[in-house]
Amino acid sequence: MTQATEEKQQVITDYRTHATDTGSAEVQIALLTTRISYLTEHFRTHKKDNHSRRGLLKMVARRRKLLDYLKRTNTPSYDALIGRLGLRR
Repeated sequence: MTQATEEKQQVITDYRTHATDTGSAEVQIALLTTRISYLTEHFRTHKKDNHSRRGLLKMVARRRKLLDYLKRTNTPSYDALIGRLGLRR
């Protein structure tokens, strides 16, 4: 497997809720957070990359919607995930 695939599998195994979980809100938020942090570092060196910046903004919006959903449906899980990921909210 490639490095990105191994990292993605590691994030999935760290944040899943049960043994076969690959698409719960917690996993999706964690995957988006890793991609957002990678792109944030990318923009520190490539300041004029506006096409990728649009994708970053879409990912941030998608993560925000998933976080709002998780807060509405499962508040203890939301609080635990925010703490593990180190997000500000």
